[in-house]
Amino acid sequence: MAVTPHHRLYEFAKTALIKIFAFPYATVCDLYCDGGVDTDKWGDAQIGQYIGIDASALGVNDARELWESKRKPFTAEFIKLDPSADDFEAQMQEKGIQADIVCCMQHLQSCFQSEEHAQKLLNNVSSLLKPGGYFVGIIPDSSTIWTKYQKNVEASHGKVQGLKAVPNSIRSENYVITFEIEEEKFPFFGKKYQLKFANESIFENHCLVHFPSLMRLAREAGLEYVEIQNLTEFYDDNRTQFAPLLGSFSASLVDPRGKLVARSYDILGLYSTFVFQKPDPDAIPPIVTPEVHDPENAQEEEWHWTQQAPMDDGRVSRTDVLPPMDNEKGILGPGPADMRL
Repeated sequence: MAVTPHHRLYEFAKTALIKIFAFPYATVCDLYCDGGVDTDKWGDAQIGQYIGIDASALGVNDARELWESKRKPFTAEFIKLDPSADDFEAQMQEKGIQADIVCCMQHLQSCFQSEEHAQKLLNNVSSLLKPGGYFVGIIPDSSTIWTKYQKNVEASHGKVQGLKAVPNSIRSENYVITFEIEEEKFPFFGKKYQLKFANESIFENHCLVHFPSLMRLAREAGLEYVEIQNLTEFYDDNRTQFAPLLGSFSASLVDPRGKLVARSYDILGLYSTFVFQKPDPDAIPPIVTPEVHDPENAQEEEWHWTQQAPMDDGRVSRTDVLPPMDNEKGILGPGPADMRL
């Protein structure tokens, strides 16, 4: 069966992220390892130890068999365990596992079915990481998806006066996204949808990831936010390095100058990379040039402080300052430039 553009682009994104963050002899913990599909990528990065964790016994067994068949030059351990389970931390501590990198390439969004599940996952990730270690991966870009949905709703209202039913799908020539429940406001957790790519018969089931909630829960778990970046901008920022790599997957995905063609841009725009870091208390802080106080900006700075809106738990933090939203439409997130509210 031919490999679809969606799979080629997703494989490229994982390869690029691993090339950036992996380093020789690192200990890597791969959450929802999904049969060890990234074994070759981690081997190329010359890591020292690989821990594959999956809630599925089949996924763990397939990952183990793949590693054994390829005889990769790193030690490996495979564990059947739900990364959002209550006893996850205790079992990992019993095994003495600590990782330089924890990655979650495709199923973090499943934990956003509820705040409790997302919170448990992030607490477990924090317990796994060594100080200074990174939590990295790929998630749906909910900012892009929700903005497309909002535009669809607004267009429908403009065409039909007195429209009562809210459209529940997004269609492009590359995919169809169908939401489980029709609604106009973005719920922080449990917003389910199905994604079906062109020329594929399988529907992928996902939950939207509310970025401010992800950042808040990560902070509460002891992880510092580094970056959430739409994959189109991730590619543009690293195009010099990765254009040849993406071109090697398929010449039809980029133009002769290495820029994304329209189809690649549309598909990659559905996803974002995320990066969090566990602080290292023993790290030497960087030298920072003191900021010069500007009286002209004092009033604007004061406005930002007074406009802080408390989250659901009533807590307020400087990092929770959100831009004003029109009737609560849209969410904080990266997204391509033309998809930002």
